[in-house]
Amino acid sequence: MLKTPGKALPVLAAAAVLSAGCSAMNGGGGDGTVTLSFANSYTDDHPHTRCGIQAVADAVNGRDIGVKIETFANSQLGNDATRFTSVKSGDLDMDVQGSAALAGSFAPVGVLDMAYAFDGPDHLFAFFDGEHGTELKKDFVTATGARVLDVWFFGMRHFTANSAIREPGDLKGLRMRFPDSEIYLENAKAVGAAPTAVAFEELYLSLQRGIIDGQENPIPTIASMSLAEVQSHVSLSGHQTGSQLIVINDDRWRELSAEQRRALQKAVSDTRAANRECIEEDEKKILAEWRSAGKPAVVEDVDRAAFAAKAGAYFTEHLEGEQAELYKAVRASAPAAP
Repeated sequence: MLKTPGKALPVLAAAAVLSAGCSAMNGGGGDGTVTLSFANSYTDDHPHTRCGIQAVADAVNGRDIGVKIETFANSQLGNDATRFTSVKSGDLDMDVQGSAALAGSFAPVGVLDMAYAFDGPDHLFAFFDGEHGTELKKDFVTATGARVLDVWFFGMRHFTANSAIREPGDLKGLRMRFPDSEIYLENAKAVGAAPTAVAFEELYLSLQRGIIDGQENPIPTIASMSLAEVQSHVSLSGHQTGSQLIVINDDRWRELSAEQRRALQKAVSDTRAANRECIEEDEKKILAEWRSAGKPAVVEDVDRAAFAAKAGAYFTEHLEGEQAELYKAVRASAPAAP
């Protein structure tokens, strides 16, 4: 079973998280209003901020139910690994986390981030809302003390490099950056890449200086990080249906009244469709701009079937236990080809 190593909490991030968490646990202001801290790792203009955590905050804060949400974007309260540690401890109330990052605390959930596990966002949502997804959420809160409120679409992940990547063989010899988690590093092996772990915050400079040759991310993230300035090709591999789980400390959840829980759950779930639309609209706009400018070159004719077959064979051979069973369930739930 794949496992994700933990990371130390930087002193400054720890102080910021503790401050935000204590404020929330003490109920915020003196009027009895409950204040919830809600964080992510994305820039202010990223869809997961403006159409995600901010949309949830606006929906909840606009109601007179005694709850106020304060948002912290752009890794203000630490990176993914440190923030989820803070959610589990209760120092941070709510967070937006990728499944791979959460796999260090509950390995089966990492399956959601495996290469070509899902055939797209419709498949992801249907699985998550179904029997296996419901069971996964129950097991997650038991194992971690954090509750999953819903899943948001992060965008399809694609390759960038200074050459086209149309088939698995094109990855040979390229130092491709993948996030430093066991799931992502396994994804690299599954599609035939040689992974190099580089921190998200160091990605641009690492590409610019030639420390790595390429990377993979959704289109809006590639654009928000200005990676097109240091990469000549974007190859539409769609090798991962990116998902983000909205998590809340379970003790904190149980402190809320029934009305407050319903309002918070509704705000998070109602945001799912609008967040996806925001992601996809950004992607279409960015791709149109790139195609019009001719830079970076947008590579359309990627042999996704070859990549998917390679990944499927890899995971079938290497997964075991709960991860293997969940992966089989995900693939078995894939919609039939037209």
